[in-house]
Amino acid sequence: MVNLCLLGCGGSVPQPERNLTSLLLNIIGSKVLIDCGEGTQVSMKRIGWGFKDIDTICLTHYHLDHILGLPGLILTIANSNRREDINIIGPTGLSKVMDSFKIFFNYLPFRLNLIEASGAKDPVFETEKFNISALNLDHSVNCIGYSIYVNRMRKFEVEKAEKNMVPRELWKDLQNEKSRLFDGKMYTPNMVLGEIRKGIKISYITDTRPIDDIQSFVNGSDLFICEGMYGDDDDINKAKENKHMLFREAATLAKNSNVKELWLTHFSPSMEDESIYLDNAKKIFDNTKLGYDRALKQLKYDD
Repeated sequence: MVNLCLLGCGGSVPQPERNLTSLLLNIIGSKVLIDCGEGTQVSMKRIGWGFKDIDTICLTHYHLDHILGLPGLILTIANSNRREDINIIGPTGLSKVMDSFKIFFNYLPFRLNLIEASGAKDPVFETEKFNISALNLDHSVNCIGYSIYVNRMRKFEVEKAEKNMVPRELWKDLQNEKSRLFDGKMYTPNMVLGEIRKGIKISYITDTRPIDDIQSFVNGSDLFICEGMYGDDDDINKAKENKHMLFREAATLAKNSNVKELWLTHFSPSMEDESIYLDNAKKIFDNTKLGYDRALKQLKYDD
């Protein structure tokens, strides 16, 4: 099960009703933050999920509307008495960006593990709970999209364990995918567990033109969060010039990628009422919703 919150839905400049785009995921006790613009801490405070247990921060690119809130957030986490490492993932140039932020924090009670992602689609970060993949996008600077796949534990089958004569004292370890040597015999998880089960996939794409690689990258997502910088089809030239997307283009990606649900986000400050353009997306992909600050969703495993 995954709980997530779109902390902000604005692009470029924060607005009274739109913080800058950021996404927070709570994955079985681990928290992952994607992007950290101005206002991120305020939204986090309002939803009450806490700061201390953010384990991983993913940055799509280094335009200020996506990273300017990061120094303050890191200091807040430091003041929460956290001691465990924090992983920070970003495109090429991450080390240089984080070095520039050191002026704000000379000392931290934890280590920042920096991971520069090549955007080659393969997982760039893996834990027992989830893995994170990155994709190079088409923006005015190096920019990557993210796909997070949350693993699902295989079902423990008592009949299978008994048939294979697995000692009961080994059941817990084998259920947790740990092999055990016992009385000279090796016992493996396959002796007690069922087939691999489908997990949960969340994809996050922003600040890009709609390139073909996005479709295979986000394919099968339970939730696809995608930029909709411009809602009006007449803004296509502006979208091409600034390397962003229309609502219609995001919806076309969703339709062609076999995703379950699309959330639009990263709205242009020039678009005062994004709702009047929603049909431009829904005509192509009906299960499209407009993101808004602190939009919440819970994703559960398929039965």
